[in-house]
Amino acid sequence: MSDTWLDKVHWTPDGLVPVIAQEAGTNKVLMFAWMNRESLRLTAETGQAVYWSRSRNRLWHKGEESGHVQKVHEIRLDCDEDVILILVEQVGGIACHTGRHNCFFQKLEQDGWVTDQAIIKNPEDIYHHE
Repeated sequence: MSDTWLDKVHWTPDGLVPVIAQEAGTNKVLMFAWMNRESLRLTAETGQAVYWSRSRNRLWHKGEESGHVQKVHEIRLDCDEDVILILVEQVGGIACHTGRHNCFFQKLEQDGWVTDQAIIKNPEDIYHHE
């Protein structure tokens, strides 16, 4: 497959596109991230999610440190061609760096934000920084 399919995506001025990762089977939203042309191409080629880390300013192979990779089942482009949806199998059941299943664990209630998801695994046990 040539890379011409990437030309259909409407990239931001800084060359990025927002990406929603959704769990295949449950359709739960796991996380939001960004991709550039290279990361989207690599995601399609490898079958594993590769994002663009704005904080690290580099490619981010999801699970490169934690082992919690995302196996891509499907890649979709929205009607405005400016948002990507990827359906993934979340290896290890943890998508969030906080050790939770997904990144949307805070819910707005009357008095403010409430955490409604337990930590599956302590991040200190996931990330072994020396």
